[in-house]
Amino acid sequence: MTTENTYTAFAGDRQIAAGDVRTLLAGAKAHLDAGGDALLIFEDQTGIQVDFDFRGTLDEVLARLAHHPHFTPAPAPPVAERTGPGRPSLGVVSREVTLLPRHWEWLEAQKGGISATLRRLVDEARKQGAGGERAAKAWDAAGKFMWTMAGNRPGFEEASRALYAKDLPRLEALSKDWPDDVRAHLLRLAAVAAGLEAQA
Repeated sequence: MTTENTYTAFAGDRQIAAGDVRTLLAGAKAHLDAGGDALLIFEDQTGIQVDFDFRGTLDEVLARLAHHPHFTPAPAPPVAERTGPGRPSLGVVSREVTLLPRHWEWLEAQKGGISATLRRLVDEARKQGAGGERAAKAWDAAGKFMWTMAGNRPGFEEASRALYAKDLPRLEALSKDWPDDVRAHLLRLAAVAAGLEAQA
């Protein structure tokens, strides 16, 4: 949920604007100012719909991004005050971990101590799983978009099965009678997901 993500706006079945949030808002604002139909705006990386306040000038619309809940980071959890001797917590959260004796023995033998070893192992696992996680989110985004924009289209159920089976040729064939812009965007999202999965 950052301003670096991309967004796509639809008025009915027609794509109106796409790009980073500022590009999207400029196109969407121009459409609405010209008397265009109401918009559904999707974040491409998640498939969720995002609402914006289009009142006023484009500069005013853009200025409101600073206070938009979608782009405002969640407040950091409070850091417990230091109550005893030792190093300050530096944002570290203390929790209980239950391990077998052989795990404790291995951790105790590692350079840097148990906590440092656990942090290093978690960071390495997160790096290794990041590609697969991004791919899974991309497939989910395509599914959310398809459900919203094509849920009542002929062949939706079969197309949905094809998407979740990651069968892009079948998805393309089953969606051939859908509105061009909806179909093109769905296939683009699915292709991105397939590309991320291939890299994972």
